[in-house]
Amino acid sequence: MKLKSEQLGRTLANSKTPPPLIWLAGDEPLLMQEAADLVRSYCRKAEMTEREIFNVDRSFNWDSFLQSSGNLSLFGERKLIELRLSSVKLDDAGKKALQAHLDQHNPDLMVLVSGPHIEKATLNTKWFKAIESESVFVQIWPVNRDNLAEWLQQRLLREQISADNDALQILVDRVEGNLLAAMQEIEKLKLLAKPEADGKLRLDANTALQLVANNSRYTAFAAVDAALLGDITRAQKILTGLKAEGIMPQPILAAVIRELRSLLPMIRKKEQGQGINAIIQAGRVWFNRKQAVGSALRRLSSDDIWHCLELARRADQAGKGMLNANAWDELGIVVLALAGANTATMPNRA
Repeated sequence: MKLKSEQLGRTLANSKTPPPLIWLAGDEPLLMQEAADLVRSYCRKAEMTEREIFNVDRSFNWDSFLQSSGNLSLFGERKLIELRLSSVKLDDAGKKALQAHLDQHNPDLMVLVSGPHIEKATLNTKWFKAIESESVFVQIWPVNRDNLAEWLQQRLLREQISADNDALQILVDRVEGNLLAAMQEIEKLKLLAKPEADGKLRLDANTALQLVANNSRYTAFAAVDAALLGDITRAQKILTGLKAEGIMPQPILAAVIRELRSLLPMIRKKEQGQGINAIIQAGRVWFNRKQAVGSALRRLSSDDIWHCLELARRADQAGKGMLNANAWDELGIVVLALAGANTATMPNRA
């Protein structure tokens, strides 16, 4: 059974018997931690008093998991086993071990699997579909920028802090991509912000500027999505942030090229008269990226994509020392072109 993260608590509360396996997948540490804590709390209420943790890497021996899942306490205590995956690419022994646990149908044992985000190719495999059909699977997505203000507002209100729009925007700018830091900043605000006469905390822009540190973290995929949306300012800001963090331009360029190659056949279908929604559906674009990809499909042509690929070739050569140019500057030109901008080195091709 596949669930959204916000459905997990309600589903567990309404469950008469513990599910045999819950799989949490995602790359956002705070949301993963909170979901796992929710499961652990449920297990405590279900009187699962034993708990065992396995950190699963390439050298992990699955026989130890099978022995633990097959040897419950002589005193009849219920048990939670946690499997913390370093990778979702399980070997055959791991796949068989998880299926063997499900085949036991033991109501006194629950397995909590937590690991990285799972790609579409893995979700569509026969072994994973078999496990998903008998368990609870939750893919946990990061909070994107469009939803971050609402998420922060809810967290602030939970701590009895009200914030005006300007203060919220400052928080968004300074904690984007780093929800753990966001919660730390909220805790700091509780300690340092001065309450009003009624005892409540009200956060304005001036207080936010003084107290909230810049903890934003960006990824190459955030830069790509900003460019797809045509948000030139944000795309450049993300590139600047990535460069300041010491990230090399090559992996970012690789993400851009991969996106360009993925867009090209979809744009050709658009130019042949197919509808954009149908193209996105057929392309199996993740729901959290549909807006960005849809925006790019409406705005770009095949010629635009080939132009960006040519610019990407120059950026790649610059990064390899084959072109007398700055790799970051060339990467910035690629991203600007994808976002729809024209620069001095990019003549208007209209």
